[in-house]
Amino acid sequence: MAKKTSLPVYVVAFCLFLGGVGYMAWTGFSENNVYFLTVSEALDMPGQELKAARLFGTVSGEDLTRPSDGLGVRFRLLDATKPGTELWVEYTGVVPDTFKPGAEVIVEGAMADGGFFAKTLMTKCPSKYQKENRTEATRV
Repeated sequence: MAKKTSLPVYVVAFCLFLGGVGYMAWTGFSENNVYFLTVSEALDMPGQELKAARLFGTVSGEDLTRPSDGLGVRFRLLDATKPGTELWVEYTGVVPDTFKPGAEVIVEGAMADGGFFAKTLMTKCPSKYQKENRTEATRV
């Protein structure tokens, strides 16, 4: 009686394994594919293309509003490269302590209804946290 080989079973299992790993990698990369733009670049793109974006800019000191419950903020984000270019940003969530007018921020979210709805708000660390200033403060 001839011995049956199980090589086809292993080949099929290996192909299924590679297909599964490839699919997981593709979906993971496509979900994390986010544009990193300035305000002017975001305004130049069609809104339907900005379903996921990170914008960098400076918080305007004018028209900054916070809801009465303290969560979230609505502000104008100024472009760092093109003065006078701005975009309304609305964020609902806990606002970082370092958020203030003039602070550099990164917001992540999507364009909708002529504004930007952020799901993440990050502020750039102020200069008081930089190494040079820490060493000067310890000398005083």
